[in-house]
Amino acid sequence: MELKKNPNLEIGRNSAIYFAVGLNIMLFFTWRGLEYRTYDQPDINQELLIFTEEIEDDIPITNLEATPPPPPPASAAIPEVITIVEDTEEIEETIIESSESGQEDRIEEREITVDEVIVEEIEEEVSVPFSVVEDVPVFPGCSGNNVALRNCFSAKITEHIQKHFKYPESALVLGIHGKVYVMFIIDSQGRVSNIRSRGPDPQLEKEAERIIGLLPIMQPGKQRGKPVKVPYSIPINFKIE
Repeated sequence: MELKKNPNLEIGRNSAIYFAVGLNIMLFFTWRGLEYRTYDQPDINQELLIFTEEIEDDIPITNLEATPPPPPPASAAIPEVITIVEDTEEIEETIIESSESGQEDRIEEREITVDEVIVEEIEEEVSVPFSVVEDVPVFPGCSGNNVALRNCFSAKITEHIQKHFKYPESALVLGIHGKVYVMFIIDSQGRVSNIRSRGPDPQLEKEAERIIGLLPIMQPGKQRGKPVKVPYSIPINFKIE
């Protein structure tokens, strides 16, 4: 007996249509999934508030009885009779006279006499350079005329520097050398003052000023017979051999 298929009950007849419909539905959901957008939501701080009922304490009300003030003492009692005393004293008004002079006042003329005028003469110390001073300062041990005194003065200064010269150890270790120019003044008393120096290093300047500060007291220089200040300068060479 042959089996006959019912064309109305054939399952695979519309399979292509079902496949196309299912494929379209899957593509639709896939497209919507790709187009779906999400946004970042800000963090929300959530706090839990717990409210509790406040318990009010009943404060008892007390009645304070005010005590009456004590009676005033008998000595402070107000007198019953008040007597009025009239002030009969007369006050004299003081008149203040003006001390300013007016047009009608006469000014007395007084003569001012000067007994004696004393004029004090202040002698200024004159500074004369060593090269032009009439009488040069005399170094101890020098003698002769003005030319000989000048030469002797220069020789004695050089001899004094060589005698007291001492190279600073720190400057010697560091290799500091150079020429220091020392300026000083021989005042009207023959003393050395106002020593100044200029050189490549403060250590060398300090040593040069120390040497000049050891100079002895000299006979001061003179201009027109009066002692004057005589400035002098000399270079001191610090050389490492």
